[in-house]
Amino acid sequence: MNPVRVCVVGVGRAGMVHATNFKGNVPGASLAAVVDADLKLAEQRGRELGGALFFSDIHRALEEAEIDAVCITTPTFTHAEIAITAARAGVHIFCEKPMALTLEEADTMIRAADEAGVKMQIGFMRRFDPAFRAAKDKIEAGLIGQPMIVKSTGRGPGLPPRWACDSRTSIGMLAEVNSHDFDSLRWLIGSEFARVYAEVGALKCPELREEFPNFYDNAVVIARFDNGGLGVLDGSCPVEYGYDARVEILGTTGVILIGELQSEAVTICTKKSGVVTSTFPSWRDRFREAYVAEARHFIECITEDQPPSVTGYDGRKALEAVIAATESAKQGVPVALS
Repeated sequence: MNPVRVCVVGVGRAGMVHATNFKGNVPGASLAAVVDADLKLAEQRGRELGGALFFSDIHRALEEAEIDAVCITTPTFTHAEIAITAARAGVHIFCEKPMALTLEEADTMIRAADEAGVKMQIGFMRRFDPAFRAAKDKIEAGLIGQPMIVKSTGRGPGLPPRWACDSRTSIGMLAEVNSHDFDSLRWLIGSEFARVYAEVGALKCPELREEFPNFYDNAVVIARFDNGGLGVLDGSCPVEYGYDARVEILGTTGVILIGELQSEAVTICTKKSGVVTSTFPSWRDRFREAYVAEARHFIECITEDQPPSVTGYDGRKALEAVIAATESAKQGVPVALS
C-alpha cells in the first residue's frame, strides 16, 4: 500500500513536531509538502525536513503536490478556511486545537468533511498519552467507582503569540492553552458540560491590557456536568517555571492522579541549593509519545477506513465549553450549555 502523503500547514513549533513525526516516526505516512504564509520559512523548513515541497498557500499545495491529508497547525482564525478547502479537495484533515473561532465555523468544518467523506481528527494529544490513557481505562473498569470531581491544571511556560492576545483573532488563553483541559474534563468524567463559571485576570502581564483590553493570563473555571459530576480547571500562561499538565480524578471509591512536575526521576539535594529537580521545559517534551501516537492513529484511520477516536464533534464540544467560559468571565455569572 502506498504511504499516506501528508502536507503540514504551518511550520512553527507545533507544525515542526507534526512534520518530523510524519516524516520519520509514523509507519504508512510520508511528508509530501509544507505550507506557511512565510514562504522563506516554508522553504527553510522544507530543506530541514529532507527536501519536502514548500508553498505559501494551501490552494497551490493542493493543486501542485500530490496530497492525501493535511495537518493544520496554523493560528486558530485560519483553521476553518484551510479545513474546508482540504475537505472539498477530498483530502483528510488533522486539525490542531482549538478547532475554530466559532461554533458556526466548527459546524461548517464538520459538515464539509462529512459531505466529502474524509476523516477529521482533532489534536487532543492527551488522549494518546500513556498516563492519560491508563487513567481512562481504570475509570472505565470501575477501579475508583463513579468519578465525582475532575481537576485539570494547564500552564504554559511562555507568553502566547500576539495574535492569541487579540480577541479579533483568538478566543484567548482558555482556548489556545486550555482547550486540552476542557477536553480532558469531559473525556475523563464521561459526560457533557451543563454549566460553567469562570474568573480570569491579567495578573502576570497586566501591561498587555493597554493594547488588548480583553487579555488575561490566569483563569479558573468551575464546571457541572450532565451526570452531576464537577470539574475544576486552572490555567496560567506564562508561568516561566516550565510546562505543567496535571489531572486528578476523585471517584466514589478512590482517586487517580495523572502527571507530575518533574521531568525525570532525579532529585538533587545540597546544602547550598536545597532540593532541586528538573521540570518539563515545554509541551513537546511532556507529550512527545502522545504526539507520535495521535499521528499514527490518524494514518491508521485513513488506511483502515476507520473513524478517528477524537472527532470534529469532540473539538466542537471543547470549543462550546471554551466559549461559554469566556462569556461567563465577561458577565461574571455561570453560563449554561445547551
